[in-house]
Amino acid sequence: MPERTVRRQARGLKRMAEILDAAESVIAEVGYPDMTTNQVAARAGLSPGSLYQFFRNKEEILDGLVSRYTDDRDEFWAARLAAITPDVPLETLVGQLVDESVAFKADSPAYWSLLYGSATGDRLAAASQRMHASLAERIAALLRRRSPELPQERALLNATMALAMVKAVLPMLGPATPERGAELVAELKLMLVRYLT
Repeated sequence: MPERTVRRQARGLKRMAEILDAAESVIAEVGYPDMTTNQVAARAGLSPGSLYQFFRNKEEILDGLVSRYTDDRDEFWAARLAAITPDVPLETLVGQLVDESVAFKADSPAYWSLLYGSATGDRLAAASQRMHASLAERIAALLRRRSPELPQERALLNATMALAMVKAVLPMLGPATPERGAELVAELKLMLVRYLT
């Protein structure tokens, strides 16, 4: 009996992930305000009634996406930053972290649509702000591992400013040509290395 329950729970979690994947796809195409639960259900290969077993309305879908983005990214960055040793050259470190941020932007266009969309901006922005504060603390700890003499307050300020630079540039990549996008990323890396040196 318990094994059957575990399999049922695993199927339910898998189905919820599929629904959130479908919602991301719909949001990336039409935006959150124009997304309907029927569109999400169709994209997920479900009937609307089946979708309602997992999410009662589009606001609950939004809550699921906010949780996915903030929790998953927080776990990702915690693991990624903890694995970096102080002997990694700054240029390599900055390059890796910027490249991973750019890859996330490319893989998650709905995140950026939600973050800057007026209908959801406040809810996702608040969650994103908490995630970025946590990330700034982790980056500050990394900076202090690299330079133990760096005061905690200064490390946190440096980390916060570095994150602000990344957040300012990433939205510019969407409308940019591939060549222009590569130029922007290269400039971002250069700016971060110079700032953190």
